[in-house]
Amino acid sequence: MSKQYLAQHTIDDAHQTDIFAITATSAQIITGSGSPDLKVHSTVQSDFPQEQVLKDAHPLGTHHVTVSADHSTLVSVGFGGEAKVWRFSDGIWKSAGDLPSAKKAGELWAVALDTEGKYLVGTTYDGRVNVWELARVLDEKSGEEKITAQKFVEWETRGGFGLAVDVSPDNAMTATSHPSGNIYLFSTSTTRLLHSLPTQSAPVRMIKFSPGSTLLAAAGDSTLISLYDAKSGETVALLRGHDSWITSLDWSYTGEYLVSASLDGKVKIWSVETRTCVCTMTDGEGRGIWGVKWLPKGETSSERGKAERFVTGGNGGSVGIYREASGAS
Repeated sequence: MSKQYLAQHTIDDAHQTDIFAITATSAQIITGSGSPDLKVHSTVQSDFPQEQVLKDAHPLGTHHVTVSADHSTLVSVGFGGEAKVWRFSDGIWKSAGDLPSAKKAGELWAVALDTEGKYLVGTTYDGRVNVWELARVLDEKSGEEKITAQKFVEWETRGGFGLAVDVSPDNAMTATSHPSGNIYLFSTSTTRLLHSLPTQSAPVRMIKFSPGSTLLAAAGDSTLISLYDAKSGETVALLRGHDSWITSLDWSYTGEYLVSASLDGKVKIWSVETRTCVCTMTDGEGRGIWGVKWLPKGETSSERGKAERFVTGGNGGSVGIYREASGAS
């Protein structure tokens, strides 16, 4: 079985520098790079126009962005260690506050929001996992809604630099990965270690729970993708095909497919059922890719019936949008 995807559009020079962070809502693509600004592009219009620039969001550039499941809250993290919270209101993203942190490089690295957008989980350079509770409050002076962040809990992984973190869609588990290749799976409610997953013996740069919270995908410098049973912690599959570091993973809406991106300039679509690669897309100039995301589908039946699409960003500062060859555009 194979699937075919077509290059639908390229946003040339979306950023002046390489794109390291990318996320998407049902109507927008949000990207961060080595330059200070965050860029917001529409996915509703066929030419994917730029809708907003979040000027000087992070002076040294952005390495992670994450958005809540209801697409109302965005968190971005800069190379200087600072983190900003944004809220979507009146059709635009507005600054809603800063995350309390030491504001130095590595103090906050990877971040993930729980499904309800109430808690933010972040990793650090020294193996800690911090959780902040986010609350909406009304600023009496401006009349604008702000989001406050209060440290909720902190725990120690003993795994060194936390390269990646993810919260399961059922909010029951939190996973972290580290340069040693170690992957830890914790109970979100108790912070108790559930599993220390079989190591890849190389840095693991990305981990991602499946939509049903049953599987955890992990990948990094080993060029392999490991699939783990989240309940038992056992390895259920190893997916081979990339030739360089794997930098990004994302599950399709149904969990049937996994997309991976690599510094080899390739994006691969994997069938979870058959454990095989069903499509490979290659950047025409061989540029490394740092991020890939499926574009979420809307809530109406017509939107859900549209062709699958995913977006990429990486070296060169361009954004690529791809769609499945069959189905509506």
